Amino acid sequence: MALGPWSSAQASAQKTVLPGQVLPGGQTMAEFSQKRGRQRDEVLGSTVDFLLANARLVLGVGGAAVLGIATLAVKRLIDRATSPRDEDDAKGDTTCLEESWKELTLLKTTPRLQPRTPPAALSQPASLPAPLPSAPAVLGCGGSEAVRICHHVLPVREDLSLSALSGDCFTEGPSDTEPQPLPQPSSPAPLCLTFQEKLLVFERDHVTIPEAHVALAKQLAGDIALELQAYLRNKFPELPFGALVPGGPLYDGLQGGAASRVRLLVPLVLEVGLWGLVPGVDTVARDPRCWAVRRTQLEFHPRGSSPWDRFLVGGYLSSRVLLELLRKALASSVNWPAIGGLLGCLIRPSVASEELLLDVQHERLELTVAVLLAVTGADAEDRLLLAWPLEGLAGNLWLQDLYPAEAARLRALDERDAGTRRRLLRLLCGVCRGHPALGRLDRCHLTQVVLRLGEEEVDWAEAALGERFLQALESLIDSLERASLPCHFNPGVNLLSGLREEEIDDIGFALYSGLQAPECLL
Repeated sequence: MALGPWSSAQASAQKTVLPGQVLPGGQTMAEFSQKRGRQRDEVLGSTVDFLLANARLVLGVGGAAVLGIATLAVKRLIDRATSPRDEDDAKGDTTCLEESWKELTLLKTTPRLQPRTPPAALSQPASLPAPLPSAPAVLGCGGSEAVRICHHVLPVREDLSLSALSGDCFTEGPSDTEPQPLPQPSSPAPLCLTFQEKLLVFERDHVTIPEAHVALAKQLAGDIALELQAYLRNKFPELPFGALVPGGPLYDGLQGGAASRVRLLVPLVLEVGLWGLVPGVDTVARDPRCWAVRRTQLEFHPRGSSPWDRFLVGGYLSSRVLLELLRKALASSVNWPAIGGLLGCLIRPSVASEELLLDVQHERLELTVAVLLAVTGADAEDRLLLAWPLEGLAGNLWLQDLYPAEAARLRALDERDAGTRRRLLRLLCGVCRGHPALGRLDRCHLTQVVLRLGEEEVDWAEAALGERFLQALESLIDSLERASLPCHFNPGVNLLSGLREEEIDDIGFALYSGLQAPECLL
């Protein structure tokens, strides 16, 4: 019986061949080994092609790719083990092994495929040369066996879906192709905030004061009030000063930005029946903002009957004289370093300001305490009059303070409809405080605008806060055009009378520009 090429090669391999011996047909041992290797390659290649062609039908593209790469690795290991080694092959072992692993890394991750029942034609095991013990054995062309072999070659990630492998990434047979790059996630589109949302962000970042700072400022102001009251009673025991009361926008929820200012009222206790109030328009000053405190009942209670008679000028209690007395006492007589050390802060009286100010520096905040001499209860309406550094003929008069009435009215309006009038005032103060032109508008100007709008029956909910803000800007522009901003509780007082024409123009231009682009004010 005639033997085929594979049987002839096995029969020849069983004969003992010495090195350098010439075989029948004139072939040397090297030529015979090369011919035998080529014959094995042809048989093994035909077997691999047959397996790959049928495996794609059973396993699909992904399974065929896995089986092809695993079979290629086994084939190369068999060839390297069965072929004769020489010096060039020994030197190239490391390079060939690295190239084999590079080809294997083309398949970074492999999904776990469910085994399928192979067709009857492919269920028979194919006869392959026995591999070396170190190489993984190919037991068949079924899907489960191919995946098991690949598990020995590369680790398999279970969390990768089958869609990660496309049909074009691998072709039939061991071809080297680059996998397609996965699409990168696009960056999120920038958020487009409305003016209402930007206004709320500005309120959160630049207007709202932390509760811890508010509590600390109130504690410091209360401690300073107690120390100053004890000093006044010891320094001027003959003068009946009332209890010092700290207050102001910080206590009424109208302070924004920082807990930077507190009012400290120093009330004068006047005898009932010995003092009366005269409107400022009825005095030589003709100032509707002020009042004169006149000494009365001199025929029954002559001068000297009241401890405050020493501060009379022309029969009127002089605010200027009392301011100078208290200024000297605060600047030179009070031991502020000792009081500051006791309270854990640094307290210094402000010398440059005409007001009576105390600068308080704490490790967590900076605070300004305004010491205000006040006259209360001098008439039936219980007006609050302050000793303010006024100029000219009004120097000895007392300035009427409408802040308590304004704060109470805003609070009452907000409580009536759960409105945001006080929040609007804080926002306006926060915007104007850091603006070069709008900084000339103080809290008093802005309070009148909010009070005028607050009396109207409109929507004052939080959702309408941006609309009310723009409406306040329009109201301010209207007042500047007329150069008139009347006081809400005293219409005879024009709060813009103290501004020059150039300053009004600058403020109006800034407000008009802000009304066109309100985001620029934030």
